[in-house]
Amino acid sequence: MGSETYRDLDVSGGTVQCLPEKREPVEHCRLCIHCREFKVKGQFVKSPSLAYCVKCRVTGEVDLSVVQAVRCADRQSEGFHSITSLIG
Repeated sequence: MGSETYRDLDVSGGTVQCLPEKREPVEHCRLCIHCREFKVKGQFVKSPSLAYCVKCRVTGEVDLSVVQAVRCADRQSEGFHSITSLIG
């Protein structure tokens, strides 16, 4: 999936506009199946939610207090969907 298919969601007050009618805390994004990257200090870093992705195997953490934006792959307007239901 190319970057043109992602939505870049700006962080404001510790939340992102996940759906038109719903804001989510950025903390939820680190466990969301749609989250791909976090923007920190102007650079995008892979999301910890990709830790269980066979292709990615991300193991790093992200300091959520300094996140500027979230790169989201939700194109179907499903909203927050926790990875815990997939790994649990």
